[in-house]
Amino acid sequence: MKRVLKKTAVPSQFSWTKEESVHVKSRRMRMEKRRRKLEYEVRMEVEPEVESVACNLTVYCDKLGLPGCEDVVTVPDCTPVEKVSDNKSTQTVGRFSSFSIFNFVFDARAVHYYTGLENYEKFTFVLATLGPAAYCLRYRWRQCHDISVEDQFFLSMIKLRVHTPDFELSRMFNISEFSVGNIFVTWVNFMSLQWRELDIWPSRDLVSYFMPTDFKRKFPSTRVIIDGMECPIKKPAGPVAQQASFSTYKNRNTVKVVVGSTPGGLLSHVPQSFGGSASDRQLIERSDLVNKCDPHDSVMADKGFNVQDIFAIKDITVNIPTFMTGKNRLPGLSVLRDRKIASKRVHIERIIGLAKTFKILQQPMNVTESALASEIIFICCMMCNFRNCIMSTSA
Repeated sequence: MKRVLKKTAVPSQFSWTKEESVHVKSRRMRMEKRRRKLEYEVRMEVEPEVESVACNLTVYCDKLGLPGCEDVVTVPDCTPVEKVSDNKSTQTVGRFSSFSIFNFVFDARAVHYYTGLENYEKFTFVLATLGPAAYCLRYRWRQCHDISVEDQFFLSMIKLRVHTPDFELSRMFNISEFSVGNIFVTWVNFMSLQWRELDIWPSRDLVSYFMPTDFKRKFPSTRVIIDGMECPIKKPAGPVAQQASFSTYKNRNTVKVVVGSTPGGLLSHVPQSFGGSASDRQLIERSDLVNKCDPHDSVMADKGFNVQDIFAIKDITVNIPTFMTGKNRLPGLSVLRDRKIASKRVHIERIIGLAKTFKILQQPMNVTESALASEIIFICCMMCNFRNCIMSTSA
């Protein structure tokens, strides 16, 4: 059956062909009018109550003989609230400090839950490592003086550790959602830049000094243990970004990075992250791990890191399990060697598991967090270095 368009038919996908009808326009105007009326009624109900509470507190302060109570009203567990008067109405200005790091000075369990650090003293030590620049930051979008520097760092750690939404953080710290994002983005970039200036790659003598006794007996030349870490992200909008970040191993979009740890448990190699489609060999080629190691060192890795030819140019050995290609069974000596490697390589898995206690690395990152994936992963790994070592001296 042949279909014929009407003579008056016009394309409907263009914006100028879609006009707002009279009924839709009148409905929108009525909704706007009701909204303004509701806001006016709520404001008229709240303002007398606030003014009466302020007057009662002022009278109470006068009875106690406290000076200066006519200008500042002090509410328990909150910051002073100044009364500002104008020609129209009386308003109260100020910010409640109901949630702050100073509330958990003696609560080590709460500090560990929100930041991953053991106690408040460790929290202040980590903040001190950032130097005095933390108190004169230039924020990403605009200056933020709503909360103290300690609470800004506390907010950023909560976002990393618990992955709390911006809406909930804005209610916890009594600031806007825009301020939460502004603080988080600024502090993530600041912490990454500050800590990347530190040389966390230890010398050969330092690695041998802190190497566990059993590790030193079996693999004394080991300089670093490497393994891949993948963190999920939300599916990008662009097809090219989807293809670059899709991981066949995880069957989802991820960011991938190869991290390295010393035998003593220090995360010493945290390079930039790449899309989940990158292979382990590509990540090694794009990093500077080969240049960091010295001749006659050895690197311990999983079977997927078949990169002996890359390290061979500097006389560096790669200890990986034996491949089963073309073999029905492994010799006894190879089995014993693979067991020794597996018993020592498991430590990097434990350290990566410690880093992933920061839930921002477990849950899919949004667009803003994905753009900061390299900085976020590096900060979480550095926070593990500030923790007490999870490896024993006899491991």
